[in-house]
Amino acid sequence: MSVTAAKGFRAAGIAAGIKENGNPDLALVVNDGPRRAAAGVFTSNRVKAAPVLWSEQALKAGQISAVVLNSGGANACTGPKGFQDTHATAEKAAEVLGRGPIEVAVCSTGLIGVLLPMDKLLPGIETAAAQLSEHGGEKAALAIKTTDTVHKTSVVSSKSGGWTVGGMAKGAGMLAPGLATMLVVLTTDADLDGESLDRALRAATRVTFDRVDSDGCMSTNDTVLLLASGASGAVPEYEEFAEAVRAVCDDLGRQLIGDAEGASKDIKVEVVGAATEDDAVEVGRAVARNNLLKCAIHGEDPNWGRVLSAIGTTRAVFEPDRLNVAINGVWVCKNGSVGEDRARVDMRYREVHIVADLAAGDAEATIWTNDLTADYVHENSAYSS
Repeated sequence: MSVTAAKGFRAAGIAAGIKENGNPDLALVVNDGPRRAAAGVFTSNRVKAAPVLWSEQALKAGQISAVVLNSGGANACTGPKGFQDTHATAEKAAEVLGRGPIEVAVCSTGLIGVLLPMDKLLPGIETAAAQLSEHGGEKAALAIKTTDTVHKTSVVSSKSGGWTVGGMAKGAGMLAPGLATMLVVLTTDADLDGESLDRALRAATRVTFDRVDSDGCMSTNDTVLLLASGASGAVPEYEEFAEAVRAVCDDLGRQLIGDAEGASKDIKVEVVGAATEDDAVEVGRAVARNNLLKCAIHGEDPNWGRVLSAIGTTRAVFEPDRLNVAINGVWVCKNGSVGEDRARVDMRYREVHIVADLAAGDAEATIWTNDLTADYVHENSAYSS
């Protein structure tokens, strides 16, 4: 049930005509309260889309009661007219829902540098509002897809009972960290204030979405929102709630990697033995972004030399003659040199697990990426972005 798994939320997803192919392209998520607390994290790209700039302002007002999301157009790099269109989107949603415009967050995804067809989007909001349902989460998740082949949803209910965290995400390309990745809406019926939501969301995104690094390209539109309705009346312990948010984010992040454009392998890059967590993240990201390694993994070649060469580009603390690398459980590199027989590495399956041991401390981090394929090149040469 995605974003409507938690009590107090309704959603809808429709085809408003924004996409030329007629597929669903407009989603609406509404928080009916009684609480309308919210938190959000956004792209750190210095070129920010109009919806990001608007939603950042909306969050400063303290509460979000609705989110309008469209696919088929990013409304990024569209100048003052693009921001006016975002404002008009929020005003239209506020009008049909009986809310204030500043309570409406706006998210867009699709082609950069093209104005949205407002003659289709604004009437679409009215249509979506008429179809709002507590069972509308799946339709909303379908409506935010672009190059996604599947929609992405996740739900975690509290072990103690009484409250839920649900969410939906879109993303298949431009998956690189910037506090958040792609478009994500999370909902909960727990009774928590905005400060608690913000703390939990930032802790979760730091170790989930921020460590999904598919192609090294950062979007202008990345947005993750967490909305709380308080409809359950339950006030959870912070740690349990934060873990539920992290679990949903982690699940959605894995789904993003699993649907990455053209990918045939999901690659888990686990860095251990680092002097600091920052070192571990830097090394993991360097390995994840090494195109030569990603091509080798696609060809099912356990080329550990490319792992070492990626590690060597970082500022992390390590001694080259103490580095160890395992690929799918086989330590193909030991102490910076030849290890176990690389022919033992079985790479027939979708998931590939790389462990890089820096032998410099006890910090660790995991980055998820995917292989680089001809299908990725084809898709991104055919799809203007």
